Amino acid sequence: MASQRRRHHHYHHHRFNNLVPVISAIFAALLILFCLLSFFAPSPIDRDHLRHRIQHSETVDAPTGVSGFRVPEQSRGGRSDRDIWSSRNANFYHGCSEASKKFAKVEDITQPNRYLAIATSGGLNQQRTGITDAVVAARILNATLVIPKLDQKSFWKDASNFSEIFDANWFISTLSNDVKIIKQLPKKGGKTLTSSNMRVPRKCNERCYQNRVLPVLLKRHVVQLSKFDYRLSNKLDTDLQKLRCRVNYHALRFTDPIREMGETLVHRMRLKSKHYIALHLRFEPDMLAFSGCYYGGGDKERKELGAMRKRWKTLHISNPDKERRHGKCPLTPQEVGLMLRALGYGSDVHIYVASGEVYGGEETLAPLKALFPNFYSKETIATKEELKPFSTFSSRMAALDFIVCDESDVFVTNNNGNMARMLAGRRKYFGHKPTIRPNAKKLYHLFPNTTSMTWEAFASKVRTYQRGFMGEPNEVRPGRGEFHENPSTCICKDSEAKTKKESLPRKYGKDDSASRKEVIASDDQNDDDEPEWPDPDDEEDQKGLQERGIYNGTNLDYDGITSEEPELEEMLMLSD
Repeated sequence: MASQRRRHHHYHHHRFNNLVPVISAIFAALLILFCLLSFFAPSPIDRDHLRHRIQHSETVDAPTGVSGFRVPEQSRGGRSDRDIWSSRNANFYHGCSEASKKFAKVEDITQPNRYLAIATSGGLNQQRTGITDAVVAARILNATLVIPKLDQKSFWKDASNFSEIFDANWFISTLSNDVKIIKQLPKKGGKTLTSSNMRVPRKCNERCYQNRVLPVLLKRHVVQLSKFDYRLSNKLDTDLQKLRCRVNYHALRFTDPIREMGETLVHRMRLKSKHYIALHLRFEPDMLAFSGCYYGGGDKERKELGAMRKRWKTLHISNPDKERRHGKCPLTPQEVGLMLRALGYGSDVHIYVASGEVYGGEETLAPLKALFPNFYSKETIATKEELKPFSTFSSRMAALDFIVCDESDVFVTNNNGNMARMLAGRRKYFGHKPTIRPNAKKLYHLFPNTTSMTWEAFASKVRTYQRGFMGEPNEVRPGRGEFHENPSTCICKDSEAKTKKESLPRKYGKDDSASRKEVIASDDQNDDDEPEWPDPDDEEDQKGLQERGIYNGTNLDYDGITSEEPELEEMLMLSD
């Protein structure tokens, strides 16, 4: 019996010993399989990305550098689709620039042997301010205006003349009741009349022109005002202000080739989406050098931008933190993107970007493109062949962007330069289409703290800070700010229609107190009491920049680099 038990035990022991290699082999195989799966399987981050692509999940990871929250795909923040694409009460405001009965006809005031010529300064939009103000200056002096000369010598090296950018015949005929305009000076004794060159101070008013320019005009008969930009006061008689609007919004029309190409670009954006945003992104190396700001690029950034700043002797070394704290620095592409998403524009929104060479290139643009994948520019929606007639002329390229930005449903800017100002005023005049300016002074305190707050808290603060900076009617008190940006004299209100609407019962029982707060909030941001900056000649400095290759022939409206640095004031006084 005992022998039988021993045989049975030996049998089971022998079977177990035979199974050990088999079990070991199975475990080894499983271990190898697990290692292979671990090696080839996507990481958790990759799985999240893959799941996002397949399932279109509701959130996406915040771009690099903003790891404190996840940005929702759709983030309206309580605003309706109508709200994000239109201004409140816009239908009750319209442009009105007709002359009053007191405004004398041109034939009654134009004096013989008085000819005013001007030489503009800067890029396309800076020159546009000069052209507009030149017509008014000629009216003040009761003189005949010669078609303005465009700036062909400064940084842009654009050889275009007036008639190659603007429709000269339209310009002359549209203003025929206001100012006599001729294409060139007449001849006397077989010789063209010669002009006396002079300059007038910034923001020169009517009395200033009468005291400074008129005596010379009476004596010499022909006067040319050089470097003519922002040489006319923001505060003039009502009829003269309305004349400004007739020039800027009706008489200055681009040539047919520019308008046709611009309309083609707009049409292609409309084919892609019912609505689109246009972003004027000023983040070029020279612009950042002017601003004196620092964007975290380390010694490389400090060295590159610092060297560029030295080329303008009037630029003093500033405190970058102070500049940013005071709202003097343009928002980065990433910051603009986060602001727009917080304001309710989802990742499916189509965005057209008007920009020159962005400092940092694609690496700088990547976070913005991650937030708005439907990202376009004139170079991506038009062929090289289509752009060839314009691509070697910076002003003509800027004109194309001007058209696409003007026709956009929402216009956004990260700066307070000439194009931003001119388009803001134009969009107010033609129906108050939304124009979003960042409240950089307030937003500065927000962006560095994104790692310590939720997306909901961030978006709520952005919407609060942006009240008064969304292009709503009456955001700026009439008479405040630069006239081309805030043409309040030329904006009329349909009081009867507005009163009728306000008398209807309110659906939600709320009043317009928020709108009134917006007016107050932005009022101080548009004060006309801007400091005057030095006004030296620095053609040598521009030549140095040209030789360094900063200008690439197609950059957009670099109004900041002119022979007398007129944009310096704007670069250092970016919107508060």
